[in-house]
Amino acid sequence: MKKRVRRFLTICLCAICYVCVYLGIRYQNTSARRLSDRYDHDVEQVHSLVDKDGDGVDDQADILQGALEYIAERPKYKSKYYETGYPDDEYGVCTDVVANALKSAGYDLMELVQEDIAENPGDYPIEEPDRNIDFRRVENLKVFFAHTAVSLTTDVTEIEEWQGGDIVIFKGHIGIISDHRNKNGVPYVIHHSNPLQGAYEQNILEIWKGIVGHYRVSE
Repeated sequence: MKKRVRRFLTICLCAICYVCVYLGIRYQNTSARRLSDRYDHDVEQVHSLVDKDGDGVDDQADILQGALEYIAERPKYKSKYYETGYPDDEYGVCTDVVANALKSAGYDLMELVQEDIAENPGDYPIEEPDRNIDFRRVENLKVFFAHTAVSLTTDVTEIEEWQGGDIVIFKGHIGIISDHRNKNGVPYVIHHSNPLQGAYEQNILEIWKGIVGHYRVSE
């Protein structure tokens, strides 16, 4: 009798755990609420001399704002293939934060990556180009930005060199640098890494290992 009760309780516990995991993934607890700036000393925000889309907002500010507008929609994390290239539903991954941020500034990352692949096919770790997915792979974006953007320091202690709207690439992950900073003056990162992520803007730049690139789209 006791064995049956224990077995029943075990089954119930497993069922509850399954439901919790499912709900966590399907309705992930991700907040678009911005972290407050905890840095007491001002670091002057860099502005670009370029306004690609001609909207009166420079590229650096446009990219930052585009990232914030994208996460405000609270996309759920799921890796999918889209015939449209850009996700057309409520889902997305880390590269979509960057692609949508650049798109808001007038840069079509899907087209730009395909053009660079055509010009430098041997530099990309792909066998057969696919415009719908190539721009959504971190390893491809590392090559692309190395070719087309301004390469900057990966030393997080050089805080003034890290500016809102910059692009940071980790090993297997990518995000946009925030204009808000922690108590050490190190900026937060706007990113989307997994289904159970607690917030889209996080204090991870000093914590995550394996920074492999830091780029600025235009000076």
